[in-house]
Amino acid sequence: MHFYQFHIGDYKSHTHHLSPMEDLAFRRLLDHYYLHEVPIKQRDIARQIGLRDFEQEVLTVLDEFFVSTENGFINPRADEEINKYRKFSEDGKKGAAKRWHKDTNGEAISPPNATPIATNNQEPITNNQINTYICPPDGEPKAKKLPECDHKAVIELYHQNLPTMRRVEVWNETRAGYLRQRWREVAAELAQANEIDANDVLNWWGEFFLSVGKSRFLTGRVNSKDGRAFVADLEWILKPSNFAKIVEGKYHGNN
Repeated sequence: MHFYQFHIGDYKSHTHHLSPMEDLAFRRLLDHYYLHEVPIKQRDIARQIGLRDFEQEVLTVLDEFFVSTENGFINPRADEEINKYRKFSEDGKKGAAKRWHKDTNGEAISPPNATPIATNNQEPITNNQINTYICPPDGEPKAKKLPECDHKAVIELYHQNLPTMRRVEVWNETRAGYLRQRWREVAAELAQANEIDANDVLNWWGEFFLSVGKSRFLTGRVNSKDGRAFVADLEWILKPSNFAKIVEGKYHGNN
């Protein structure tokens, strides 16, 4: 698709919490998705949309507004509009074929006194023919809403349950982005079974930090060959690959 309508009000209501760079990432991801009409592969997507220096912001938005599948990240709302576009385009081609005749050489010609209906260069869609928009307006079914990330409460749980680990002194946008992404992953997983609120997600984080505290490696109780011990901090814990390994218990074992 080379065209889709942009509804400012709907977009703003769903994206008011984004930082300027996250907002730019979302717009470029949408453009990329509509243009190519295929699931987005996470690998190298930041470079493909011209934001290689802002990969974390791109991944945060991808995780929030797109759904991860085995084929890549999809946007169900955009898929609806792409399918409508394809159907309208196909119906337009069939209708045009019925109205055109073929001459003896097989070339298409218009019947006498007929007004041409379509040309090869004509777009099969106009503003008034199909209503395409990014976000569903009020009244239409919406995806299950997840509780907003409570940064302060998670940091407090980290300090409370892991008192010997490095304290958070600076909370910048990079760290906030990591936490928002992990929060949504946890919330989405919990929401599959039951309706949840922020307290349910915070309870999970409390148990998670208690689990981290049981790892001798993560809490600095294992010395390396040079006699120094590694101690994790919250930013390290929240990075995607580290977080997944902790959840899978790869730092617990004998350590």
